[in-house]
Amino acid sequence: MWRNVASNALTLGVVILALIAGLLAWAQHEFTRPGPLESAICLRVAQGATLREVSEQLDAQGAVTMPQLLRAGARYTDRADDLRFGSYLVPEGASMEEIIDIVTRGGQSTCGTEVNLRIGIASAEIEVREFDPGREEFVEIASLEAGAAEPPDAYQRVTDLPDTRYRVTLAEGVTSWQVTEALRAAGFLSGEIAEVPAEGSLAPQSYEVTRGASRADLIAEMQARQERLLAELWEARDEGLPLETPEEALILASIIEKETAVADERREVASVFVNRLERPMRLQTDPTVIYGITGGRETLDRGLRQSELRQPTPYNTYVIDGLPPTPIANPGRASIAAALDPAETDYLYFVADGSGGHAFAATLVEHNENVARWRAIEAERGAQ
Repeated sequence: MWRNVASNALTLGVVILALIAGLLAWAQHEFTRPGPLESAICLRVAQGATLREVSEQLDAQGAVTMPQLLRAGARYTDRADDLRFGSYLVPEGASMEEIIDIVTRGGQSTCGTEVNLRIGIASAEIEVREFDPGREEFVEIASLEAGAAEPPDAYQRVTDLPDTRYRVTLAEGVTSWQVTEALRAAGFLSGEIAEVPAEGSLAPQSYEVTRGASRADLIAEMQARQERLLAELWEARDEGLPLETPEEALILASIIEKETAVADERREVASVFVNRLERPMRLQTDPTVIYGITGGRETLDRGLRQSELRQPTPYNTYVIDGLPPTPIANPGRASIAAALDPAETDYLYFVADGSGGHAFAATLVEHNENVARWRAIEAERGAQ
C-alpha cells in the first residue's frame, strides 16, 4: 500500500513540476514576444510612479495585454524598483521585456516635450515642441519671442510638466550682447549675468539645461567649450600664418563668420584675409565697420554710408591696418578651422555673386568686373 502511495505521489510531483515548467516557459514566451502595439506611443513615467501604475498605463494605451505578467517579469529580473522618471518612446510591437528595459534604463527621455531657446542673428525665439510618436519626430506646437509678456497656453502647459526638456541653441555669428539679452529674457533660467562676456568667447552650439538652471553657469559652460575648441584647432593650425595668438585667430574667424553663410566658401574667404594680412593690405570688410557702429547690440538694416566707411573707429578696417582689437561675433568651429587652415589661393577680393555666395578675384580689374555684374543684378532685382 505504501509503495502505491509513494508511486502516486512521485507521479503527481512530476506532473506538477511539468506544469510549472510549462507555465514558466509560457510566461517567458509571453514576456519576450512582440506586443500588441500597432503604432508607437509616448509613455510618461511620473516622478514617484509605481510599477503597478505604469503597467496599468501601458494596459490602457494598448501596449500590453497582461499587466500582471509585466510586473512579474520586472520582479523576476530584479528591475521592479528601477523605474526612471521621464517620457519614453515605446515602439510598435514592443515586447514587455523591451518596455521594462526602456523605463528602467535611465538616461535622456526619448519622447515628450521640449522648450528650445534659439538665439539667432536677427531675433531670439523660444520654440515649443512635442514628440509625435506616429511620425517619430518632434513637431512645433508654439513659438514666442524670448521674454514675451503673454506666452501662449501651449508654452504654459509644457513648462508645467516636470519632465519637459530645456535647451539653449546659439547660432553661429551671434554677438555676446545678443546672447546675454536672450538669456536674461528666458524665464526658465535663473540668476544674474554680471557682465556681457568677451566677444567671441561663447561657443555657438546647443546646450541641454534644466529648468531653473543658472544663467552664469551656462555662460561659463559656453566659454569653456569655446576655449577647448580654440585650443584644439590652434594646435593643429597651418604653419606660417600671419596670426600670432589664438585670440587673433578668433578675431579672423569672427570676420569670416559674418562674411559668408556658405560653408564651402569659408576657406576661400579666409584665404583673402590671410593674403591681405601678408601683403600687408587693409582688410576692408564691412562687418567690422558695422560692429564699430553697433557694438554688436543690433543689426544694421541698411547699407553702409560713405561717411561711415571713412569714420575712424578701432573696428573700421577701411581705416585701420591689420585686425580689429576684438572679435566681432562668436564664430563656430567651421569658421575657426577656416581661419587656421585657409585655402591656398591668390585671391585678394570678393563680392556677392547673386546666388548667396561670392565671386573671388586675384586682381582689381577682375574684381571690378565682378562688382559690375553684382551691381547689375542689384539693379534688376530693384526693378522687379
